[in-house]
Amino acid sequence: MNKQRDALQFTLDHNRELYNAALEERKEAYRMSGISISFNNQSAQLPDIKEIRPEYKEIYSQILQDTLHRVDKAFKAFFKRCKEGKTPGFPRYQGYDRYDSFTYPVNPNIKLVESVQLFW
Repeated sequence: MNKQRDALQFTLDHNRELYNAALEERKEAYRMSGISISFNNQSAQLPDIKEIRPEYKEIYSQILQDTLHRVDKAFKAFFKRCKEGKTPGFPRYQGYDRYDSFTYPVNPNIKLVESVQLFW
């Protein structure tokens, strides 16, 4: 059970790191040159990230892409609130206690156990 917990924690930690890096990249690109970075721009960088940081090769690409979709969704919601005149609430960095899930891709070849609940 510890091996499974460690594998899930590894994936969670690296997805949180990716989320925060993607958020930082978008903020800095806009601050420095007024450029907006899209999901497609960031997703296209994943192969390069995996070359620079080989530990990311251990995580399914679809999981990493979903993390980038989360960043994109946070920015779209921010701009929507701005447009509607609401208090926008800029997307935040995710700490250990705030980023607590990731999305696993649907794969018909994987059979899941009825229910697994991890406590840590």
